[in-house]
Amino acid sequence: MMIPIVMAHGSDPVALGYVASLARPGGNITGLTHLAPELGGKRLELLKDIVARLSQVAVLTDPGTGGHGPQIKELEVAAPALGLRLQVVEVRARAELENAFSIISSSRAGALIGLQQPTLDRLRERIVDLAAKNRLPGMYPNEEYVESGGLMSYAADIVAMFRRSAFYVDKILKGAKPAELPVEQPTKFELVVNLKTAKQIGLTIPPNVLARADRVIR
Repeated sequence: MMIPIVMAHGSDPVALGYVASLARPGGNITGLTHLAPELGGKRLELLKDIVARLSQVAVLTDPGTGGHGPQIKELEVAAPALGLRLQVVEVRARAELENAFSIISSSRAGALIGLQQPTLDRLRERIVDLAAKNRLPGMYPNEEYVESGGLMSYAADIVAMFRRSAFYVDKILKGAKPAELPVEQPTKFELVVNLKTAKQIGLTIPPNVLARADRVIR
């Protein structure tokens, strides 16, 4: 007998082969995914809204994580329509961060996106510190980066997703089959902006972007 598994905020479970489809998982895994078709595009769009004449965006990623492929694909689909080029910069460990930012700086990328990955989450404070030192506007995968000094994040509410996962656990304990419980995608996203960081790197956040923010750190 396979043990039921509930994802609280997994990357694309279809692309990773965890489930047959979001509507009918078909196995012992179900739950929630933090990816949505429009997420990568919205993050790039917001960066373009705040950075004048933005043409190149660096993407910080650990290619060894399962979430690398689906998240990169989202960005690659969205970038051309916004007139943006992506520069994928790999980071597998803390020791590689300094060199990664040297590469980004020398290529003159106008902004940075950090992906939702355990590797980067563990390096969160160092990443936002290096972004500030390089005066690089950063878009991050959750508000913890912004609380640590990152410029902004646009993401699903991870806390709410963990709470929602309890619904799946309850259903399964009452007899529901994971194979028949659809995987949920987020429907609400939150924009968090750190104005202190914007001032530090010499960036003015347009009023229309601030008006869309769910939370502003001053």
